[in-house]
Amino acid sequence: MSAIKVAVAVFTLVAAIAVAPLAAAADPCTDPANAAKASDALAKARAKDYAAADAGANAVLGACPTHAVAVQAMGQSLVAQKRYDDAIARLTTALGAKPDLAYAYLWRGYAHYSKKQPDKMVGDFQTFLRLQPTAPEASTVRQLLASLNR
Repeated sequence: MSAIKVAVAVFTLVAAIAVAPLAAAADPCTDPANAAKASDALAKARAKDYAAADAGANAVLGACPTHAVAVQAMGQSLVAQKRYDDAIARLTTALGAKPDLAYAYLWRGYAHYSKKQPDKMVGDFQTFLRLQPTAPEASTVRQLLASLNR
C-alpha cells in the first residue's frame, strides 16, 4: 500500500472517530440541552409561569415530540390554563408516538376530569398508575378513582 493510501486511510479513520460523538449527541431526544430546557419548562409550569412553560416545552417538543419531561410540562401547563381540548389533542398525539409517557396519561386524565368525561379519565388514570405506581401524584389519583366508586 502506498504512503498516500495509508495516509488517506488513517485520515478517514481519524475523521470517523472524531465525528462519531457528534452523531451520537445529535439525537434531540437525548440531548442534554433539551433535557435542561424541558426541566426548566416543567419548573415554570409548576410555578404557574405558563407562557414560559409553553415556550420551553414547545421548543423541545419541536425537536423531539415525545420528550417525556417536555410532554409533562406541556400537559400541566395546558390543563392549568383550562385549555382542555388542546391538552387532550397534544397529549394524545404524544401518546400515539410513545405510549409509555406516564405523565401524558396523568394530565390527559385531568383534562378529561375537568371536561366531566369520567370514562376517559378512569382509563388514563389507571394507565398512569400502572406506569408510575409510586409517583408522588399516585395517591391523589387513587383518591379520585375511589371517589367515583362511592
